[in-house]
Amino acid sequence: MGLFSTMLSMRAGRSIFVAVIVVGVSALAGGLFGGRALATQDRVAEQYKVFSHALAAIEANYVDEVDPERLVNSAINGMLQTLDPHSSFMNPRSYSQMRERQEGRYYGLGITIQVLNGDITVMALFGGSPAYLRGLRRGDIIAEVEGESAKGWTSDQAVTRLRGPKGSVVKIAIRRSGYDELIPLEVTRDEINIPTILGSFMVDEAVAYVRLRDFSETTNHDLGLALEGLASQGMKKLLLDLRDNPGGPLDQAIQVANRFLPRGDMIVYTRGRIKNSDQDYYASEDSDFTELPLVVLVNRNSASASEIVAGAIQDHDRGLIVGETTFGKALVQSIYRVSQGAGLALTTARYYTPSGRLIQRPWDGTFDEYLTYSLREQQGEREHLTADLKYTDAGRQVYSGGGIEPDMFMAGPIEGFDPTSAGRSLFARQTFPRYARKYSALGDTRISGQGRNRISVDRNFEVTDGMVADFGEFISTERISIDTDALWEDEAFVRAMIRYYIDLDLFGVVDARRHLVEVDPQATFALSLFTDAAAFRQLPWARQSIEQ
Repeated sequence: MGLFSTMLSMRAGRSIFVAVIVVGVSALAGGLFGGRALATQDRVAEQYKVFSHALAAIEANYVDEVDPERLVNSAINGMLQTLDPHSSFMNPRSYSQMRERQEGRYYGLGITIQVLNGDITVMALFGGSPAYLRGLRRGDIIAEVEGESAKGWTSDQAVTRLRGPKGSVVKIAIRRSGYDELIPLEVTRDEINIPTILGSFMVDEAVAYVRLRDFSETTNHDLGLALEGLASQGMKKLLLDLRDNPGGPLDQAIQVANRFLPRGDMIVYTRGRIKNSDQDYYASEDSDFTELPLVVLVNRNSASASEIVAGAIQDHDRGLIVGETTFGKALVQSIYRVSQGAGLALTTARYYTPSGRLIQRPWDGTFDEYLTYSLREQQGEREHLTADLKYTDAGRQVYSGGGIEPDMFMAGPIEGFDPTSAGRSLFARQTFPRYARKYSALGDTRISGQGRNRISVDRNFEVTDGMVADFGEFISTERISIDTDALWEDEAFVRAMIRYYIDLDLFGVVDARRHLVEVDPQATFALSLFTDAAAFRQLPWARQSIEQ
């Protein structure tokens, strides 16, 4: 789950002594209030003594030697888990990774890695990165770094060795399926810009498509460049895809919404307990895209900042929201850096859409039901409390307390498809990305030789019946038990995923997303609704005519 972050600064390690002095001053100025604050601080100090004594007893007497840092980190995390599902403690590595995602850049090769069976395995590449340009692929194993075996390394060890100054060279050797020998490569490190836009292109001569993967500190800038480029290609309508977007910084959500809303429209407001947490945010800039017919795709994994954008567009009747009910995360996470490079993500406020909707879903005591929301099936209609009823600018009914409900519902939890349990199982097991490793791009000379039993395809390949049958045989070799009839029941989904992952590996995310949009059921449904979306820019009675 992405952090919905308003970056606040906080001095690390403020002592109880300083806090007591502050409370003492308050007591002088505030009478009874100051006395209550001092009593509260006394209780905190007393509990701190309990914690310190327990930690000392464990450290001194536990049967095995313990790591005090791990104990403290676990204790902090356990404490936060009693509050809500999203407040959390980040160790230095997690905090650093979070900052990288927010800043959207670092120096390295441009890959995402994971340790699988003791091997440093490439899980994803950023298009145009040094690793992509040298021919690395998803599924490659980094077997050696600078002549040293990487077997058994942790991901931290690998990251330390693979990253370095811009322009420096790292020598690696990769193991790839179908190749008998290690493949040596020299890769020049460069600045890596983590893309938040996964595909922007013209669907036809008038309709443009933009996919926002998440929100980082560069999202609004990236979106602006994408929209300008699409406008120069003749964009007259826009399909904005926020599916599976977990969110990000609040300011970026506000700026993205401002791209489509006129100056003066409220975008979101926050309410909390701490100073300055009560804020109202409005569109403050003029934009060239406030009259552009707009359809927004969301699903059950659209959360936080993406819900702010969708909620503001819906409340102002600015465009159609299509897909599934979103996740329902409306908690403002303030990020505090604490000692030794660690960080704290703490819920400090809740946010509300312009109509007054609280999008946050309630959670159970263990958070289990809340966190497994995206695994449950959705229905187009659900019951609401009368107290949750709100109204858009045009008087359409919307409801508070459980995500953004789409104007037009269509289930499609996996890339717009709603496959059977067999198809979902294949997707969850990463079967399609593994199958795609059999293929190479025709004419690609970045890696010498094609290896054994590999299949070459060009950019315009089609998924044939033979490829689907071959995929079925691949499943058998992977020892995945699946009914063949079930495979053909999901034929459209299977064909789409085969092409998507081959495209992604060989020809890049734009080609992959462009071909997927052509067959994605949710996307094709959304593309048929621009007449209704255009009605939202006309008279109120026209906007209400499509109300479900």
